[in-house]
Amino acid sequence: MPEVTNDARISDAILLQRSRERDHAAREELFQRYRGEAYRVAFRLLGHEQDALDAVQDGMLKAFSALDGFDGRSEFRTWLLRIVTNAALDEGRKRKRYSRNGTSVDQSAAEPDFREDPANDLYQRDLRRILDRALDGLTPTLRGTFVLFAETGLSYKEIAEIQQVPIGTVMSRIHAARDKLQSTLDWNQIQGV
Repeated sequence: MPEVTNDARISDAILLQRSRERDHAAREELFQRYRGEAYRVAFRLLGHEQDALDAVQDGMLKAFSALDGFDGRSEFRTWLLRIVTNAALDEGRKRKRYSRNGTSVDQSAAEPDFREDPANDLYQRDLRRILDRALDGLTPTLRGTFVLFAETGLSYKEIAEIQQVPIGTVMSRIHAARDKLQSTLDWNQIQGV
C-alpha cells in the first residue's frame, strides 16, 4: 500500500478560510509563505532594510485585518503584494528614500550572500550596488512595476491587478524601465564603475 505523506502544501484558499476563523497557525503559515517575497519587493522599492521591514509589517497587518474583505478575484499572493507595495510606497513618501551611496544602507547586512568564494561574493555585491543605483534612476512608477516583474516573477496580468492599470501599461512600463536600466548600466560600464 502506498504511503501517505503529509508533505502536501495546504492551499492558500484553505489557509484563508482558517485564518478568517481566527486560526493563528493558518495566519502564521500565510505569513511565512509570503514574507520573503514581500520583503524583497519592499526593499527594492525603498532601498533601506528597516523601512522595508516596517512596510512589510504594516502591509501584513493591514492584509490580515482585512481578510474578510478579500473577495478572491485575484490570488491571495497578488492581493497581499499589492497591499505591501502600497505600504512601501507610503513608507517611502513618509520617510523619503535613503541614499544607497554608502552611509545609510549597509547592503551586506540587508542581503547577505553566503557563497563560498570571497571573490564571487565581492563581485555579486558590486553588481548589486550598480543595479541598485540604476534602479534609483527610475521613476517610482517604473521602479515599482519593474520590481514586481523582476523580483517576484509576477505576470503582466497580476501586476496590472496590483497597480490597477491595463496590461498594456504594465508592458510599456517594463519596456521603458528596461531601456532606462540598460542605458544606465551601459554608461556605468563606459565609466568603469
